[in-house]
Amino acid sequence: MQEYEITSLWDVEDFARYSHFFWVEREQPAIKLVAEIRKLTQVSISKAREALTASNNDLDAALDWLQKDLVVTGAKKAAKVHDRTAGQGLISVSVLSDGFGARRGHGNGGIRAAMVELNCETDFVARNENFERLAADIAHTAAYMSDQSGSDAAFQNCSLDMLNDTPLISRNDMPSKIPTKSVEDSIRHLIARIGEKISLRRAVVVLENAPQKQPDTGLRFASYVHGSVNNQNQGRIGALALLALKSKNVPSIIDSDDFRDNLGRLERSLARQIVGFDTQSIISSTGDQTALYNQPFMMLPGEFSGKPVQEVLRAWSIRNGLVKNEEEDGGIAVLNFAKWTVGEPIEDTKDVTPS
Repeated sequence: MQEYEITSLWDVEDFARYSHFFWVEREQPAIKLVAEIRKLTQVSISKAREALTASNNDLDAALDWLQKDLVVTGAKKAAKVHDRTAGQGLISVSVLSDGFGARRGHGNGGIRAAMVELNCETDFVARNENFERLAADIAHTAAYMSDQSGSDAAFQNCSLDMLNDTPLISRNDMPSKIPTKSVEDSIRHLIARIGEKISLRRAVVVLENAPQKQPDTGLRFASYVHGSVNNQNQGRIGALALLALKSKNVPSIIDSDDFRDNLGRLERSLARQIVGFDTQSIISSTGDQTALYNQPFMMLPGEFSGKPVQEVLRAWSIRNGLVKNEEEDGGIAVLNFAKWTVGEPIEDTKDVTPS
């Protein structure tokens, strides 16, 4: 190794000048800036310091550096965990409009909702706050951004390629906020932070406009998720159900608070029934107990509990003024439902329209 020998005063000054050039340290990140970075991004202290050091304590530049770093590290970690099995996760539901008679400011009489399954490797990560938030935001994005495809079907499977490329819209964002990351980028960023494989497995949207030429018909939407921990719209089993109210009295009685309260309880009980039983269809003439209408309505408390669902719906319609008697057409009916369980074979997905 060559040694530097100081032989004169000039050498001393020269050494001091050049050694300063080589050995000077960058300014240490300020504690307040580190705290601000972590508040905005939730990155680790070491990563916040690294970003600020690389950007000379410029907050905006540090945030930009973190964005670029996450893209690179997220892609690398996603590739690294690609072949792992992700059999845990969450079913997440988002309802933007629940149909006719919706609460003021919560829809226009049509239905707009979505359900997604987001998978991870362990139940521990499935209960992670960041994973839960991402699942909720993806469901919200699917419900908010999806358009009717021209199909007459109310339940439509989302293209995962299209959804992954869609800007992620948080359910907590202001409408004026411009999304900065796609769904796929957001998944990769969480992979980089958590270190587990995370994948969007499936998504379905329910899009139905309010019937314009049928004033005596109103569409309603019900949902329920079982196994919720922090969010009642997330869990291991989820169900969505499309219902119809058919009665000449619909336009008047829907404004009644009592009617809407009773209707809400019935809708939730129907969704819970679909989740709680081995429900595979809506109606069957053979008495098959996997048909919803043939099942004892155990999820509805009160005097109707335990009676066949179809019988209860008819009695409920009479009691609540949709029809006058057993002979009159109309009342409430289940038109369609979808039921998902985390990790189930895709071919077992329940998405049922009565024949």
